[in-house]
Amino acid sequence: MNSRAIVYALLSAALFGASTPLAKMLVGGIAPLALAGLLYLASGIGLGLWMLIRRKQVVGVARADWPWLAGAIAAGGIAAPAFLMYGLRLTEASTASLLLNFEAVFTAALAWIAFRENVDKRVFVGMLAIIAGGVLLSWERAPTMAGASGPLLIGAACLAWALDNNLTRRASGGDAVTLAALKGLVAGAVNLALALAMGAYLPAPGTIVLAGLVGFLGYGVSLVLFIMALRELGTARTGAYFSVAPFFGAALALFILGEPATPAFWGATALMAIGVWLHVSERHEHEHVHDPLTHSHEHVHDEHHQHAHESVSRAGQPHSHVHEHGRLRHRHPHYPDLHHRHRH
Repeated sequence: MNSRAIVYALLSAALFGASTPLAKMLVGGIAPLALAGLLYLASGIGLGLWMLIRRKQVVGVARADWPWLAGAIAAGGIAAPAFLMYGLRLTEASTASLLLNFEAVFTAALAWIAFRENVDKRVFVGMLAIIAGGVLLSWERAPTMAGASGPLLIGAACLAWALDNNLTRRASGGDAVTLAALKGLVAGAVNLALALAMGAYLPAPGTIVLAGLVGFLGYGVSLVLFIMALRELGTARTGAYFSVAPFFGAALALFILGEPATPAFWGATALMAIGVWLHVSERHEHEHVHDPLTHSHEHVHDEHHQHAHESVSRAGQPHSHVHEHGRLRHRHPHYPDLHHRHRH
């Protein structure tokens, strides 16, 4: 199946996972909502600059995709980072990093129940393993409300990002850099404006630069890679690969912040690792039918894209235009990507 998209998902996970302990280091000196705004705004500005310097025509957002993109920005760009920043204030970074595995569980559950994406028994068992790891991880902190508030806020962030992932999937055929830049600019501006209106203040220039670098790589570039994987792998599978992100964050937290690794931490790590392995080792193949479809996205002329061009100069390269798919019946390994969103 699509190994390039899997690499994109794993790189996205590594960048985002590394950003969690770094954000934990910053959140002590910056109001959480202001930090969320800085992280996303930096991602939008950085990607916007990249769009200006890359020699490629900017692709707009299709009219039908705007409602999905707006919902994704509200859930994943505004609500989720605010929940996460407040949760990080009350939770150790290693614990927060592993709790973020619940994003994969919520993402798959929404994809399966609300958006009717196929999730087989192997993926479901993997979700149960991840849930068990999260319960074990938070068990020691459950008795007091003060100890539970941080994990609950991080759980709310995971749910908001899960909704974001499923909504972004509906618009993932568009240019990934454009979609991620729009999310960063809008979400960052809103969060930062709200923080300043509530009395927050901007940190020192050096801190702003550091937050900007974390935001550009951990939120901007990571989101671009996530969208590129999303269009090829589907929501639940991309979320499964992305669920390795907390392990990158936890490793950095242990080495950089010097937080202790308890037996519960390692037990949760083992359970979550089993869940991730069950996700990434899943295979899916059966005879299926492609109904006629007209849409636009970047593609090459593979088995699913057999159409003529007025100009043949770019027919063999990745290119984007409105094109039609005829009815097709065949069998091959596949994910629920842009062309395989059929019922089972």
